[in-house]
Amino acid sequence: MATGEFELIRHYFCRGPGAFGAPLGIGDDCALVAPPTSKHLAMSMDTLVADVHFPQHADPELIGERALRVNLSDLAAMGASPLWFTLGLTIPKAESRWLEGFSKGLFNVAHEYDCALIGGDTTRGPLNICIQVHGVVSGSNALLRGNAAVGDIVFVTGTLGDGAAAVAIIKQEFEVGKSAFDYFMSRFYRPEPKVREGKLLCGIARAAIDVSDGLLADLGHICEVSGVGAVVNVEQLPISEPLQKLAEPAQSRNWALSGGDDYQLCFTVPRAKLDRLELLLHQGKLQATAIGEIVRGKGVTCLRDGEAFPVVRPGYQHFGNDRA
Repeated sequence: MATGEFELIRHYFCRGPGAFGAPLGIGDDCALVAPPTSKHLAMSMDTLVADVHFPQHADPELIGERALRVNLSDLAAMGASPLWFTLGLTIPKAESRWLEGFSKGLFNVAHEYDCALIGGDTTRGPLNICIQVHGVVSGSNALLRGNAAVGDIVFVTGTLGDGAAAVAIIKQEFEVGKSAFDYFMSRFYRPEPKVREGKLLCGIARAAIDVSDGLLADLGHICEVSGVGAVVNVEQLPISEPLQKLAEPAQSRNWALSGGDDYQLCFTVPRAKLDRLELLLHQGKLQATAIGEIVRGKGVTCLRDGEAFPVVRPGYQHFGNDRA
């Protein structure tokens, strides 16, 4: 069993040769990388804390998958292609079963998205996972929060509310059958970062963000940075069939609006480019739903059948603690 820091790293986290554009990865004081010319380097970092962002005693393989997937979602929101990531791992003790499972889940996702681990750090303490992802994007095509303009149509990929419903199920607030349980746990532990969709939207969408803290909060970030407002039609929210079966419509809508943890893309498209988006939708290359419009003003307003729709905003919570 690997117990020392360097032995632990070699045993569980050194996997194969260096990555594309990374002539030196794990094993020295720093990694050396060479981003492609004419591209901008996109970087993002998230920290996941046990019993805040995931249950402490969850399957370590699922924890590893979730940790990298939610970080790659930030690259997707910029239209960036993943290249590398670094890992800061704090663990209570070097337990071989846990490390085997965690590293397996981590590298399953790394291989799926062709993203290589090039360095990091391990230390002893309460379970804490910090990942920094690196990708590349053409600077002229990067999807930025601050580019939304009045008249843009607001879209979201996939469905909303499943992540928050999964948290409620984990906390045993709802009982579900095996099929529904498997669906919601997959949505929580294996969200699909919309990397392919983000790249397709470059040159079509004007602004984008991933839905991690809830649609209203994240669309609100676009509005704030862009200096605009938004109107969301709640009857157009895409809600999955399993969620419709699980909860009453009011609860489903509230989770879709404020629940978070969906890791879908919310993006705005100018009317002049709607035909290009419609072609992608028709070809099945992208799944997205129009849910509203960018307007003059501030903040996000919700409407139902043309009337103001009151929204319950409970605040983002996972397992009894406010999200970091």
